[in-house]
Amino acid sequence: MSSKESCRSELRIAIRQLSDRCLYSASKWAAEQLVGIGHDPVKFTPSNTRFQRGSSSIRRKYKTHDVTVTPIAGVSYVAAPVMEEDELVDDDFYLQAKAYFDCREYKRAAHVLRDQNGKKSVFLRCYALYLAGEKRKEEEMVELEGPLGKSFAVNRELVSLERELSTLRNNGKVDSFGLYLYGLVLKQKGNENLARTVLVESVNSYPWNWNVWTELQSLCKTVDILNSLNLNSHWMKDFFLASVYQELRMHNDSLSQYEYLLGTFGNSNYIQAQIAKAQYNLREFDQVEAIFEELLSNDPYRVEDMDMYSNVLYAKECFSALSYLAHRVFLTDKYRPESCCIIGNYYSLKGQHEKAVVYFRRALKLNKNFLSAWTLMGHEFVEMKNTPAAVDAYRRAVDIDPRDYRAWYGLGQAYEMMGMPLYGLHYFKKSVFLQPNDSRLWIAMAQCYETDQLSMLDEAVKCYTRAANCNDREAIAVHNLARLLSELGRPEEAAFYYKKDLERMESEEREGPKMVEALLYLAKYYRAQKKFEEAEVYCTRLLDYTGPERETAKSILRGMRFPSMDVEHFPPNSF
Repeated sequence: MSSKESCRSELRIAIRQLSDRCLYSASKWAAEQLVGIGHDPVKFTPSNTRFQRGSSSIRRKYKTHDVTVTPIAGVSYVAAPVMEEDELVDDDFYLQAKAYFDCREYKRAAHVLRDQNGKKSVFLRCYALYLAGEKRKEEEMVELEGPLGKSFAVNRELVSLERELSTLRNNGKVDSFGLYLYGLVLKQKGNENLARTVLVESVNSYPWNWNVWTELQSLCKTVDILNSLNLNSHWMKDFFLASVYQELRMHNDSLSQYEYLLGTFGNSNYIQAQIAKAQYNLREFDQVEAIFEELLSNDPYRVEDMDMYSNVLYAKECFSALSYLAHRVFLTDKYRPESCCIIGNYYSLKGQHEKAVVYFRRALKLNKNFLSAWTLMGHEFVEMKNTPAAVDAYRRAVDIDPRDYRAWYGLGQAYEMMGMPLYGLHYFKKSVFLQPNDSRLWIAMAQCYETDQLSMLDEAVKCYTRAANCNDREAIAVHNLARLLSELGRPEEAAFYYKKDLERMESEEREGPKMVEALLYLAKYYRAQKKFEEAEVYCTRLLDYTGPERETAKSILRGMRFPSMDVEHFPPNSF
């Protein structure tokens, strides 16, 4: 059997087993990868659709070579064990419990299976109790603090579940699904080390449950922790590594891993979305837009990850495309957090910040841990000058994910607006630690160092220099660095950066005060260096502008042509 056929066979079995145990999100993920294996690329490449730009180029870029599911290094994957059917399951009781479970009557489902001892029945009973506790916890949070408030409500089933699952694990009477649930309970109780051990046991015995990999990913907060995991070599591990690299901000490594996976799962919409996510974090917005256009043409009712697409359209100020996307998701499923965030972005781009906040709040009512909604709502409060509310929103975001550099950056901006640059600097440092290649973060730090309260200009120079080396698309860092070096009396370095800034403005055909400032400084610098030919070039260009700089350029030219006389004695119309 070929490698693709092997993957297809494994996924088909896994989809049935995962659905049978009510792990529907994992089953959906597996089904998406199953469809992504080995189909005719022509079928998945839109030719006569609204979204065409860049579609074929995306596949050419990332599907660079045909690979199999054997790693490049030549190490074969281990054969994953096939889970045997549980002989102790009473099908009638199990089907009744599953019916109750699907109707969200979790306590009834657990009660039906109270006397069943099969591993399959034990898992569904414990899983039903766990979800019943989660449901009650959510209700208590709404009752006590409101849908967006903080609460100390806990899942009251965790203690009994931990005791039972621990005993079953010690006696060897729990399967991979029970280990998954045990790891989930341990994670919620804060026992992360044991949770990692248990989740690794689960994926090594049954690797196709994506939910387990997702929980394990949330516990891999550093590369050292990731490298310490004793994972079997299976193709599901490649998906896991690509996803973890994404979370650890190792975007180039993540792209390489997904490129490798495209050799087998060449038509996976999930992989395309993850590639778009990595490109988004690398700020390659044109590439991200092209990928999402292709995704929507292949899967027009997709809502997952579309909020990221709306962020790209917002940043590029593509009003019509964002309006179309908002209308599309509204008709597909308006009560999804992603849909609410897309509509919120639409209203934000229109300048209707109050309406945008309404939709971000709606997203959080649907999922209080939806990270981007908290961050985007913080941005809206900043626009509305409601700094305390912005700080609260950003703090909720970092409580959910301390690795979200955008929320730390937002906190820094909020404190900077309140005239507290030292606090702002503290949060900017946290954000730049998480995203060291983002020029905006270094620029924000430099501007804090420049404030009158701190006045640490040498540190500001270091930050601007770092920003200039981080693909500063707006060229803010280069100009500010040149200005600051000029103020510090470092003319050679200032001239170097002014010239660099001028070359960039010329290549982009931009005019404005920054160009006049650069021309004037370079004219004065080269005159002082007695390089009159270079100085004359810049002075001549300044004569095309109106304002005091033009008269200064004339004075410099007079001084160079008649060095023995006071240039101030020449009438303004001498040239």
